[in-house]
Amino acid sequence: MTEGQSKGKKKTSLDLCLLPIALAMLRLLGIPGGLNKDSLNQSSRKIPHATPEIFSLCIPPPNVTGSLHLGHALTVAIEDSLVRWKRMLGQKVLWVPGSDHAGIATQAIVEKTLWKEQGLSRHDLGRDVFLETVWNWKNEKGDTIYHQLKSLGASLDWDRCCFTMDRNFSRAVAEAFIRLHEDGLLSRRMSLVSWSCALRSAISDIEVESRTLTGKTYLSVPGYQGKVPFGLLFSFAYPTEDGDDEIRVATTRPETMLGDTAVAVHPEDLRYQKFHGKKLRHPFSGMLIPVVTHNLVNPEFGTGAVKVTPAHSPVDFEMAQSLGLPMLSVIGENGAMTEASGDWIQGVQRFDAREKVISGLKERGLYRGDSEHSMHLPICSRSGDVIEHLLKSQWFVNCTTMAQKALEAVDSGCLKLTPSYHQKTWRNWLSNCSDWCVSRQLWWGHQIPAYCVTLAQPYQVDENEELWIAAHSETEARNKASVILGRPDEELHLRRDEDVLDTWFSSALFPFAMLGWPNHTKDFQEFYPNSLLETGSDLLFFWVARMVMLGEQLTGQLPFREVFLHSMVRDAHGRKMSKSLGNVLDPLDVMTGISLEGLQQKLKSGNLDPQELKMSEAGLLKDYPRGIPECGTDALRLALCSHRVQGDDINLDVGSVLTVRHFCNKVWNGVKFVLSALGEGFTPLPMKELKPHQPMDRWILNRLRQLTEECEKELQSCELHGATAAIKAFWVQSFCDIYLEAVKPVLKGPNASDACQVLYWCAEHTLRLIAPFTPFLAEELWQRFPPANLDGAPSVCVAEYPSPCHTVHWQYPEEECRFELVQCVIRVLRNMRSEYNLTKARPEVHIVCSQEEDLLSLQSFLSPLQTLSLCGPLHLHILQQGTQHEDLRGWAVGDVTENCHVHINLQGLVNPETELLKLKTKYLKLQCELQKKTRHGMEDSEDKSLHLLRIQRSMQTLQLMLEDRSSEP
Repeated sequence: MTEGQSKGKKKTSLDLCLLPIALAMLRLLGIPGGLNKDSLNQSSRKIPHATPEIFSLCIPPPNVTGSLHLGHALTVAIEDSLVRWKRMLGQKVLWVPGSDHAGIATQAIVEKTLWKEQGLSRHDLGRDVFLETVWNWKNEKGDTIYHQLKSLGASLDWDRCCFTMDRNFSRAVAEAFIRLHEDGLLSRRMSLVSWSCALRSAISDIEVESRTLTGKTYLSVPGYQGKVPFGLLFSFAYPTEDGDDEIRVATTRPETMLGDTAVAVHPEDLRYQKFHGKKLRHPFSGMLIPVVTHNLVNPEFGTGAVKVTPAHSPVDFEMAQSLGLPMLSVIGENGAMTEASGDWIQGVQRFDAREKVISGLKERGLYRGDSEHSMHLPICSRSGDVIEHLLKSQWFVNCTTMAQKALEAVDSGCLKLTPSYHQKTWRNWLSNCSDWCVSRQLWWGHQIPAYCVTLAQPYQVDENEELWIAAHSETEARNKASVILGRPDEELHLRRDEDVLDTWFSSALFPFAMLGWPNHTKDFQEFYPNSLLETGSDLLFFWVARMVMLGEQLTGQLPFREVFLHSMVRDAHGRKMSKSLGNVLDPLDVMTGISLEGLQQKLKSGNLDPQELKMSEAGLLKDYPRGIPECGTDALRLALCSHRVQGDDINLDVGSVLTVRHFCNKVWNGVKFVLSALGEGFTPLPMKELKPHQPMDRWILNRLRQLTEECEKELQSCELHGATAAIKAFWVQSFCDIYLEAVKPVLKGPNASDACQVLYWCAEHTLRLIAPFTPFLAEELWQRFPPANLDGAPSVCVAEYPSPCHTVHWQYPEEECRFELVQCVIRVLRNMRSEYNLTKARPEVHIVCSQEEDLLSLQSFLSPLQTLSLCGPLHLHILQQGTQHEDLRGWAVGDVTENCHVHINLQGLVNPETELLKLKTKYLKLQCELQKKTRHGMEDSEDKSLHLLRIQRSMQTLQLMLEDRSSEP
């Protein structure tokens, strides 16, 4: 049975099948949420509780490069739960699916596959053929993600599916670039960029990870066979022009000294005042370089004098700009030394060149040694390469004004960040937001819509300037250039920029480009701004901040009103998900189960190198020696939503998903009991008319009312774990463990009709409460119930979500208060049964109260008290004032409160000699544990002390029984 199935003739019994089998059948029959864009909304428009409110959001578009992992599954579970909840509230919901072209990652995978299978590089194919190959790969592999999303039950608007390289989306990307360029916020200039030599591309500053080194550390660098040492500070000397003195400098990158164009000291550093205005001779080129002064120099670092390499250091670049120093690029795009570094070292890779430079300094007598040094090493998060700062002509977005507006949006409350503690990080980053380099030296992606214009005749304007025109086409660019230069277009020569845009640039347009922007489509007018953005907290700057900046700049509105950031998913050991560790799990493998061999085969079919594959296989063998058991879709979803996603990182253990699967079985079996109790021909009363008289019925309905209020409160604050915990606690502890057991005798008596109505509404109501989290289970079971009214919804996914206003008439505080004492009595009696090993016996019980109110409470719940405590004859007594209850031999006594005590008749039911021996063993073990916990100051030592006292009392009772037996003739 699938979501949206017509609610015709109702089944009133369940097949006796296991839940995993049922879920497997549901997956075969249909996917909840695999509906067209309007079927759910049309259904919700026709139901009585429909509202004019709109709830819209987009799924964070996963990379088209591969498959979803459990981090993506968390996103889907959270968003789909919120979407289903809003839909059940009667709101019109739009949840747009999509995928990202992932420029760097996709190109890297295709290039790796090409080389592995055909021994070809992209340059062997050429740009056009290579891009055709990437599109073929995307069309072949890209549906994997959508299959996973559907299997997870994601109720997305599938015919609005959006890919960032689609024609309409690509036009939106070009339009955004052109508008930003025309507004003066995007320009091309020569500047230092963070460069990955492994990728042969610039990357964004926020894609650079800073690795802290405390001393000499050997690291793997792409392209190098052995590990490269870092965390060293090298010192060497620059001789003065006349050779009679020298200045010692310290650096962590001696190979870059070939590009030095000055040595800088602090203007107030007395040690170097005699060198002001002098020149130093470069040890290799012989070129004279000046000694300059600058406030950026830290006199405490190294020798207090620093080499200035403007083309390879951001700080040095800033110095050079203010001092007018030349810039010399000595490291190329591939990480090899350039011609400018000298013939003797040209073509040598940068870290190999380090050794040659040090050897050359030693030969010249200028090397002054090295020492271990703590430092922050910039690493490319994409490739693991050590970042090189290179001087490049690139496109930059000026973020200053946009960042200020994004700050003001949060400060004014127009944009809400949840959890709120992210506001501090938001302010810190946006307050220091640098210009965003959006050029990428790739082939796969949105080619930059900009054209360099030159004149066929000698340049008439300023031959040192380049004219760049941003346009959708060469024809449009030619027309624009003709107007600007005042020349006929046949005299113009245009060359399009071969680079592509940063993937995050196009992703930042997703909330409005997915709705048809720049056209003011019906979708754009109805669903923009989005109601919510939900994503991982690690994307706060990569994606969220950029969406806010570009959204407000390009559309004049914030792209969404609220941002909900969830925690990171880690493995059971708290490690980050990593393919090399073998702990990246496909959600489908958790849902359907997989053997260890199957997991290993998946690894081998990937793109891991032999060393990583070996590590991954070892990780799999350690964590999943027997593979992964089948857990089911609903169990995975509910397990993910049961974590506090607004707090610390989530350490997800497959065992916790299995625990939730057992809960799903509990729901299945509980509903099976309810349906069998209702029988054929049952007709539910309208909820508002159900006002039972039996205390037990009133108690469970009061609990159901409290659950409804709790779910609404938790869902409104996006605290999904609070809602799921409340539902699980109600179903297991209140409904199954207490009410179902207590009501079994009632179903055979005259009050069975009221009990059936209560059973119906407890089960049906709970299924609607849990439906957003477990759509498969809820749909299958809910369809089995007879409809409560003729206007019933065709599917639980558009049935009305329970609201406190529906249950407000079930306020029974008196029953709630009285049953608290009853539960305490039951708990004491069950503990005593366990201590005396009364497994099957139904002993006689006397309960003595010293307060009449307590006696009345127990009397009102007498039948369920007897049923739940598993006792035989049950007698209630009031202790007269001034008298004390007696401890009779052969009777065990338990204290419920100061005013309430229970007495259990053990005579003929217990072998005192056998049970005394067991209790003595248990007592000694518990005493040993208590001593250890007391020494370590553990919190539960007090509980164990009380347990010891109870065992002592039980031992005394058994000892007296033994004495009585021995005194018998």
